[in-house]
Amino acid sequence: MLTKKEIIAGSLLFAGLQNDQLKRVSEISFQKKYNRGESIFFEGDEATGFYMVAEGKVKIFKMSLDGREQILHIFGPGEPFGEVPVFHGQPFPANAVTMARSSLLFFPRREFVELVSDTPSLALSMLAMLSLRLRRFASQVESLSLKEVPGRLAAHLVYLAEEQGRTDQVVLDIPKGQLASLLGTSPETLSRIFARMSDEGLIKVDGKKISLLDYDELMER
Repeated sequence: MLTKKEIIAGSLLFAGLQNDQLKRVSEISFQKKYNRGESIFFEGDEATGFYMVAEGKVKIFKMSLDGREQILHIFGPGEPFGEVPVFHGQPFPANAVTMARSSLLFFPRREFVELVSDTPSLALSMLAMLSLRLRRFASQVESLSLKEVPGRLAAHLVYLAEEQGRTDQVVLDIPKGQLASLLGTSPETLSRIFARMSDEGLIKVDGKKISLLDYDELMER
């Protein structure tokens, strides 16, 4: 099992830090363990610090007035979350729940802000991470607002292909019910779209494995 320092060193957020700086970041962090489906924080909770996934998976989501869940982000090992409220002093704007048994690192707000003040390179790394996060979020908003559900699914499959480094097959990293929430649709609608794309010869579905039979057409969509 990786140590706290090794987990931190492997994160994009702390890329480029010197060994002594990594040690200081590690020293202020706390490890917390959660069972699957356990809440980490709720929308409106005070942001006393932020988190990083060491093991497992975490979803960030909001609930509509009618009880419908909209997933905003899904984070895996090495990815931080909840860091933005830490710096502007506002409550968490969404909910966070584990999707599997998870181990998280927690970075207290006061100690981390002091560390950033003393470490300009850490501030630059955080700016890069937040810029990347903003681009991903803007892309998600564009997809939800401008694309129909088939286009959103095609875009997600292409995203997974790029992330997994292949164009012939991808493996879904979340259950289809969670994927429907991420794409802003219902599980029933998503199942129909999977079936339609299969009939059109674009994909072949085998559980979590999705064969991409016509990658170029998926790109077009």
